[in-house]
Order: sequence, then structure tokens, then C-alpha cells
Amino acid sequence: MVPLLLVLLLALVLFGAGFALKALWIAALVVLVLWLVGFMARTPATGGGRRARWYRW
Repeated sequence: MVPLLLVLLLALVLFGAGFALKALWIAALVVLVLWLVGFMARTPATGGGRRARWYRW
């Protein structure tokens, strides 16, 4: 009985890890798209001729 419970627990953990990793990949792709849109849509700087940074570091 104990080996069966261990196998079921392992399957549950692996399923949860797979779902979490897929969710993290989706979140990473969304952030990448938003970063690219922000990079392309940044506004030009006033004066100087250089484009302004759209982020604050």
C-alpha cells in the first residue's frame, strides 16, 4: 500500500511541477511581449535628439 501511495504522490508532484513550469513559461512570454512593445513604442526625448528610455533604472 505504501509504494502505491508513494507512486501516486510522485505523479501528483510531477503533474504540479509541469503545470507550474508551463505557467511560468507563459508568464515569461507575456512579459517579453510587453517589454518588446514598450521598447518599440518609447517616446522621443525632448531636445538632444536621443530617444528617451521607457524604463527607470
